[in-house]
Amino acid sequence: MADDELVERIAVTTGLPTNEATRVIDDVLAWYREPVEDYVRRRHASLQLYGTRNAEAFRVIASELAERAVAAPALTERQLRRIIYG
Repeated sequence: MADDELVERIAVTTGLPTNEATRVIDDVLAWYREPVEDYVRRRHASLQLYGTRNAEAFRVIASELAERAVAAPALTERQLRRIIYG
């Protein structure tokens, strides 16, 4: 559940009704709560869909993980591979 002050701020600055502001905040928080393993698998599948080879996909994913709002731990290519393939 989103913080009341944050909901009010988003509602006021965007003109959204309070219930919509709450929904948007909850969606954003859920995005950033996604476990690292789920994120890695989802992004790898997405990158493969567009023809990205594993070596490049692993570089992209590692770079993205480092830039997330709450940065994930640095993962090696081997760790990324293990998340994806077990």
